[in-house]
Amino acid sequence: MPKLTVNGVENQVESGQRLVLAIEGTGVNIGHRCGGNAKCTTCRVNFVSGEPATMTEAERDVLTEKGALGEVRLSCQIICDHDMSVEPGFLLENEEEWDDTGPTPETSITPDPVWISKP
Repeated sequence: MPKLTVNGVENQVESGQRLVLAIEGTGVNIGHRCGGNAKCTTCRVNFVSGEPATMTEAERDVLTEKGALGEVRLSCQIICDHDMSVEPGFLLENEEEWDDTGPTPETSITPDPVWISKP
């Protein structure tokens, strides 16, 4: 089982789980306003360690559009298959206009992933 550290708190998570769902499973209220479809970037994370060398084309495209490519990653587009340490960008408790974190993401990456090397 991979080790996931979120804001300094370490947890074991299910291998193959989407990072956004693994973060939620640790009790952290990370945003996913688009339902984990690589559109809104509210599930963004900063990597402390263990950043994957690949990403989906959808992640690259939305981060490029938002001017954030190379600065953050989208947890909805990452699979937990190794140890990682992250710091989420948007949390329910910090966003006054949010009533919830957003629609629950599917268990598999959406849209269907096309994997590329991280630029």
